[in-house]
Amino acid sequence: MSRYALQRMAPLLHDRMQLRWNPRTLSSAAEQPSTDAVHMTENCIRRLKELHTTGSSNEGKMLRLGVETGGCSGFQYVFCLDDKKNEDDRVFEKDGVKLVVDNVSYDFVKGATVDYVEELIRSAFLT
Repeated sequence: MSRYALQRMAPLLHDRMQLRWNPRTLSSAAEQPSTDAVHMTENCIRRLKELHTTGSSNEGKMLRLGVETGGCSGFQYVFCLDDKKNEDDRVFEKDGVKLVVDNVSYDFVKGATVDYVEELIRSAFLT
């Protein structure tokens, strides 16, 4: 799917995705999050700080969140550590940790919360 098609579909799909947010990653009623920002939980921030301190190769890197087309299976969230900021990126910062989202992916994830989950079979960043 082309970048142009993603940009045209983003507003339509964003409204449908709003109904599918994981309730355990939503903020409490006392903290009214901005619907335009992409938020990070305390677990996410803690893990990114751990990654920065455990290896010199990770120091200063930002968590990049992207949305890729998955063909028949729909869209997929992609996370990676990145030290480059592109001109179309949006940067969200909390407690010295940065989350970067490109402009096309932002339309799909605005208002979302990124969490870090540790389970018996995996550990992963989730949105």
